[in-house]
Amino acid sequence: MTNYDQIDFSPLLALSDSEVVTQSPVRDITLASGAVLALITLDNGRDHTRPNTLGPATLTALGQTLDSLRARAAAGEIQAVGITGKQYILAAGADLSEVSSVGSKDNARLIAQLGHHVLGKLSELGVPSFAFVNGLALGGGLEIALNSSYRTVDASAAAIALPEVFLGIIPGWGGAYLLPNLIGIENALEVVISNPLKQNRVLKPAQAFDLGIMDAIFPAATYLEDSLRWADGVLGGTVKVPRKNEPGKIERLTKWPLAIKVARTMLESKIGTMPRSPYAALDLLDKARSGTKAEGFAREDEALADLVTGDQFAASMYAFDLVQKRAKRPVGAPDKTLAKKVTKVGVIGAGLMASQFALLFVRKLRVPVLITDLDQARVDKGVAYIHKEIGKLEAKGRVDADTANQLRALVTGTTDKSRYADCDFVIEAVFEEVGVKQSVFAEIEAVVADDAILATNTSSLSVAEIGAKLAHPERLVGFHFFNPVAVMPLIEIVKTSTTSDAALSTAFVVAKGLGKNAVLAADAPGFVVNRLLAKVMGEAARAVYEGTPVADVEKAFGPLGLPMGPFQLIDLVGWKVAAHVQDTMVTAFPERFYANENFHDLAELSEVVEKDKGGRVTGFTKQADRIVKKAAGSTATPAAEILRRVQDGLAQEIRLMLDEGVVPEVEDIDLCLILGAGWPFIDGGATPYLDREGASERVFGGTFHNPPIRGIAG
Repeated sequence: MTNYDQIDFSPLLALSDSEVVTQSPVRDITLASGAVLALITLDNGRDHTRPNTLGPATLTALGQTLDSLRARAAAGEIQAVGITGKQYILAAGADLSEVSSVGSKDNARLIAQLGHHVLGKLSELGVPSFAFVNGLALGGGLEIALNSSYRTVDASAAAIALPEVFLGIIPGWGGAYLLPNLIGIENALEVVISNPLKQNRVLKPAQAFDLGIMDAIFPAATYLEDSLRWADGVLGGTVKVPRKNEPGKIERLTKWPLAIKVARTMLESKIGTMPRSPYAALDLLDKARSGTKAEGFAREDEALADLVTGDQFAASMYAFDLVQKRAKRPVGAPDKTLAKKVTKVGVIGAGLMASQFALLFVRKLRVPVLITDLDQARVDKGVAYIHKEIGKLEAKGRVDADTANQLRALVTGTTDKSRYADCDFVIEAVFEEVGVKQSVFAEIEAVVADDAILATNTSSLSVAEIGAKLAHPERLVGFHFFNPVAVMPLIEIVKTSTTSDAALSTAFVVAKGLGKNAVLAADAPGFVVNRLLAKVMGEAARAVYEGTPVADVEKAFGPLGLPMGPFQLIDLVGWKVAAHVQDTMVTAFPERFYANENFHDLAELSEVVEKDKGGRVTGFTKQADRIVKKAAGSTATPAAEILRRVQDGLAQEIRLMLDEGVVPEVEDIDLCLILGAGWPFIDGGATPYLDREGASERVFGGTFHNPPIRGIAG
């Protein structure tokens, strides 16, 4: 096995000039029993907005600290070692900027080995080690705790997780070996693979304790004192630390391989076989059921080196940067000081979408929200839905009883449009037809103040046309949500040629207040996400009407890495909505987009497709099949041809969108697809993938990124 003591890690230090080093100062604490615990406090000297991270210089310094503590333990000066973090944060894991610039596969392997070398010292000090998880612990931060002898957690810690699979890599500093051997294979599969693939779900402290990751949980107000008292009890033998899954209690012969088999089948059904990191993690978890820790760490070294140098990790880092940085500073947003202060919101409509809007506005902005509709029965139904959803939040402990009552009191409904008079921001959620939207805005404009902002949630109609009959069209802005409203993080903010900076600034400030990421888009058909999804769905439909079985079409789209196949996506969006969007795009660009009149016939059915247990589309229902066959050909299109068509179609459309100025830059296209369509991080959105696959070169003789976003050559 690898002898980490004999490895030269100096090449990594040469790469870490820009690292924000997290220091590891030590102070001795004499416990009530008289035992001395040396407490390390990780601190990078920045506030909580810049979490501690673990780069090469940080790890090297921590390793030196642990070596000195081991010597002190051998001399009898200390009886335990503790490690904690600055306020609110233990560590947010590896310094990804350092990891993504390693330069070679050898250096990538060194990063894995350095992490194992240093964090592994926590279990080799000659005295017990205690991880006091006082806040955020992600990736390497959690692996600090896993390498320690015992773990406590602050009940208010923001998040605990191993998110590596989400980023195209694996837990590479002990997590893939230590975790399943601590909490069992089923729980480890959830933490290492399932949660990252569920939009990077994290654990709350209580969940981490219940799973057995943490040995004790204490309230924030007395967290460190309680943890030190508990550690003293452990050292003195008065506190027993039962582990739910002691090595002898974990069933390895039958349950472990069966859980791996079930997980593999589920992965293939849910995400296909293109993403590499989930399967690499699955293999590591499988092999962790036997062998030594040293063998497990060596396997992690190789897996991490392989993935860090691959295309998917490079694309993931590009996507990560978009979401963490660009999304927080929207390009093209006017100065926020121009925004109108929003003290009351109006929502036109009381249907499901409108009610979801109202719920989000009242929860996030905590201002009065008014909903209206054509009759009182619809209004009452909408208000009842909102009140019920607030009740659910209360039942889950997301809001307390007083807050729930306050939120309910802020929501009112009426058929009287004059009640919009004091609204600062009014958004419509009515039928997707220009005339209907023009009519409702005409009513509202006659009532609201001259500087009130009007917003339309249209998914593909011209915002300028919707506002064409307004006396003040400059106050109108597109404010396009994605479904489900509470979950999807993107809002496309659409600017017309007349939209004022005040209206635009208000829209961006409101979006931020709602906890959403906003991207500026021009008033073009389909804006960004729906224009490109219409291309995907249109090519899928074209193949079906040529005579390709729907299940084969779904499989042909697999290499795109989308979270669901095209017909599964259509079924989620709604066949009527999809038919409308396709009509819009075909009307605007008949030479580039495909639609079939049968879309509307299919949309009238209660069920159009059949699905397997994993939700994947396996075929049409009998009724839908009869409708399709009326217009379908009899020649199946090869999968490679279907895939090439959609790749080239996307490359062409994105190039045209950039030429037309639909978004400021290509990064905004990818940001929209990641946040609004769930386009996977491992693709980096669409454009890095299209560059790698040669579609960009085929279509316009170049690439979207220069140089293309690729992994490191071994």
